Order: sequence, then structure tokens, then C-alpha cells
Amino acid sequence: MMVSILASSSAATAGSMWMTILMLVVMFGFMYFAMIRPQKKEQQQKEIMLKELAVNDTVLTTSGFYGTVIDVKEGDDTVIVEFGNNRNCRIPMQKAAIAQVEKPEDSVK
Repeated sequence: MMVSILASSSAATAGSMWMTILMLVVMFGFMYFAMIRPQKKEQQQKEIMLKELAVNDTVLTTSGFYGTVIDVKEGDDTVIVEFGNNRNCRIPMQKAAIAQVEKPEDSVK
């Protein structure tokens, strides 16, 4: 009788262990598709946007300023952006500080 009690309790423990492992796998899968994958996709889109950055593009910086790109340094991650209408405010900045890009063709439509 004692052997049958021990056998049934070890079988229940093994079953609950597999259930716990299954739940952890399901939770990790949910976290991947809900958080990690969209973040990677957004990061790839931003990298593509910054690679296609060209002169005369209108940009919105992460600090909220609108400007026009007047020079893109190819080997570096620096661009020169002109702010305002008086053409006196030209500031070099990192590409990473650009939040949005609007091409000149997009604004004509």
C-alpha cells in the first residue's frame, strides 16, 4: 500500500512539472510576440529610414524641432540640419536623434 501511494504522488509531481514547463514556454512565446518582435521590427524600420536619409529631406528631431537636411556625411553618423527660415542656424547632429523623415516628393502631393 505504501508503494502505491509513493508511485501516485511521484506521477502527480512529474505531471505538474511538465505543466509548469509548458506554461513557461507559452509565457515566453507570448512575451516574444508581444514585446520583443515588434521592438526589433521598429528598430529595423528606423535603420532603413536613416539609411535613406538624403539632402533636402525634412526631419523631426527627438527634441521636437523641424529642420531640413543640408548635408549627409556618408562615413559618419552625422548630418547637418538647418533650422528656421533665415538659413543661419545650421547644426550638426547624430542620425540617431532623428525621429521622422519626410521626403520632398511626399509634401508636394
